Amino acid sequence: MIHTVVRENAYHDSVTLMLATEEIKTIEGVEEALVGMGTETNKGFLRDLGMLTPESESATPNDLLIVVKGEEGVLDKVLTKLDEFLKQKVEASDEERFAQSLDGALEMIPNANMVLISVAGEYAGREAMKALKRGLNVMLFSDNVSLEEEIKLKRYASEKGLLVMGPDCGTAIINGVPLAFANVVSRGNIGMVAAAGTGAQEVSSIISNLGGGVSQVIGTGGRDVKEAVGGITFLEGIRRLIEDDETHVIVLVSKPPHKSVIEKAIQLLKSSDKKHVVHFINGTVDDPNILTAETLEDAAAKAVLLSRGEPIEKDVYTVYDFIEGPNFKTLAKEEAQKISKGSYIRGLYSGGTLTSEAMVMITKEIGPVWSPSPLDPAYKLENIHESKEHTIVDMGEDEFTQGRPHPMIDFTMRKERLVKEYLDPDTAIILLDVVLGYGSNMDPASEIAEAVEEARSKSSDYVTVIAALCGTYGDPQNYNEQKKTLEEAGVHVFASNASAVRFAIDVWKELKA
Repeated sequence: MIHTVVRENAYHDSVTLMLATEEIKTIEGVEEALVGMGTETNKGFLRDLGMLTPESESATPNDLLIVVKGEEGVLDKVLTKLDEFLKQKVEASDEERFAQSLDGALEMIPNANMVLISVAGEYAGREAMKALKRGLNVMLFSDNVSLEEEIKLKRYASEKGLLVMGPDCGTAIINGVPLAFANVVSRGNIGMVAAAGTGAQEVSSIISNLGGGVSQVIGTGGRDVKEAVGGITFLEGIRRLIEDDETHVIVLVSKPPHKSVIEKAIQLLKSSDKKHVVHFINGTVDDPNILTAETLEDAAAKAVLLSRGEPIEKDVYTVYDFIEGPNFKTLAKEEAQKISKGSYIRGLYSGGTLTSEAMVMITKEIGPVWSPSPLDPAYKLENIHESKEHTIVDMGEDEFTQGRPHPMIDFTMRKERLVKEYLDPDTAIILLDVVLGYGSNMDPASEIAEAVEEARSKSSDYVTVIAALCGTYGDPQNYNEQKKTLEEAGVHVFASNASAVRFAIDVWKELKA
């Protein structure tokens, strides 16, 4: 039976509701469950599960949805356990004395000069402006903030000598303090400005894993480098790194900025005697005096060499120029011989920058890629839940995350999609990112391994599964244990996204040979 309860105007944050859902799934007699706000994303997920009822369909984003598939008498147990769980969360918050407002937080930490804001997008801009008017720098983690509001906030901050990172800024490391999604990286002399959250994580993690260190990581949010915003935070970030005594090497990472932003950024770099490396994904810099990188891992490797005072001797570096790795060609041949169906690569990502890097590399080597946010608008998916031909999906995009935790935290939708793609007769290769660090799921490898094992239990066909493991050896999830768990599930694991994508391309070429 499908049981549905709608509680009107009963808001809870998405992480709490994700944890509540997992608790409810442990109840005997429950086959499947979803506890979440009545957003279109959650309704779409219920539809895919065959659990969308008229009651849940009529719910609004302000309403709490409790939908359970299970035995006839199980609903009372579910509601009792849910109410106990939510009550415990409130009591725990009271015990830890969390501030209930910005004013309350400033009373607790009167010398604070930065605030991280993570509330629903419709309220985020208002809270950010409150912080700016109190003289605080802002990291705006929230997404779904309007462009007009972003411009207003950043112009105000610029006039006041303050910094607004975001909206939709997922990663920053300020004076060694990680904010939001960030990794346990070594301190050092490499500073970064990134209009790319997982791009910043990928580069900073590889820097740390190769023995380098990071001074600052200033995130900007992806829209900052577009013409409308004009790179207000991106350019201010460069200025601050130039002035930072701990920073000797500056790394810039972004999807292609507007040409006016590129010109100003280059002028700033050239005005300083600090070394630099620039990587604009699917973008170019036409200046011979600017050191550029081909991929995120190339940018990280070149930054490490510069920080050590060593020469740049190759056009493109990979992590496997520094650490032992597989024989790509031999392993690709072996994998291609195992594949028993399909002709296409399907990518299921949680990081937007890693998604873009994968699309750029596959497009250059193989051909066009379908996506909800494609490189070529002609290849935009009509239905984000249905792949066609080569498809790469960023499941961290707004369409997937409204009313739900980010897929680095909650693997539910990605696991469902992985099984679906595996069973699709067109799929030959599945490509994933697995992102470690603060804020991320504490055991992502087990989540992916469970989905791979479920898929293989339902099909006698073999599909190659490849994972890019983004993280450091110091991350709380234990990098080596995560790698081991994935490999034991038959997943091929690579130390960078570019290397994982390169291997997927090699396997596909062998398959088509």
